[in-house]
Amino acid sequence: MAAQLRLRSALALVTGAGSGIGQAVCLRLAKEGALIAASDRDGAAAEKTIRLLEVMGKEAGAVPKGHAAFQVDVAEAGAAQGVIEQIQGTFLVMQAAARALVSSGCGGSIINMSSIIGKVGNLGQANYAASKAGVDGMTRSVARELGRHGIRCNSILPGFIITPMTKKVPQKVLDQITPQIPMGHLGLPEDVADVVAFLASDDSGYITGTTLEVTGGLFM
Repeated sequence: MAAQLRLRSALALVTGAGSGIGQAVCLRLAKEGALIAASDRDGAAAEKTIRLLEVMGKEAGAVPKGHAAFQVDVAEAGAAQGVIEQIQGTFLVMQAAARALVSSGCGGSIINMSSIIGKVGNLGQANYAASKAGVDGMTRSVARELGRHGIRCNSILPGFIITPMTKKVPQKVLDQITPQIPMGHLGLPEDVADVVAFLASDDSGYITGTTLEVTGGLFM
């Protein structure tokens, strides 16, 4: 089935684009016509994502888009102490994006990546849960502030998604989690990317200030 190209005139800045969900988001948005700025603290990983986009474009016979990779560490080294510092990386990127979108006068869509853990909590992850809950609160505040400029802001709450991070989780732990997921299996990065594409497109033009769960029904 041909891509809908809902994002043919869009420029998409994707952080954490070198692997996992970020890379899948780049591939999905590019399929729908977006020009991708792929950023990652691992510059080589971001470049690899761009090469994948170029190969995908050639295979589809598309006109070269000029996607670009950037080596960016959104948080200063050693700045991961406490909840505020964990939120700060997300905040600085969103602040810069918001300023650019307001200046352009063209509106836009900001999509923050949170986590279902920010909603339900988890043993041994107090700081992580608090930081992700902070992202959700920040999303709603920004949605209120920027709505008058035609800028929407939403956040996605992934559950257990098969990424390099979850591959480090012991299998016995995953075996305990999987039966709790109504869909019966862990999610794929592409499951999250599909939702990002929807929120980035005009198909979600009247949706802002929401948190959308991509969990297979876990913790519902």
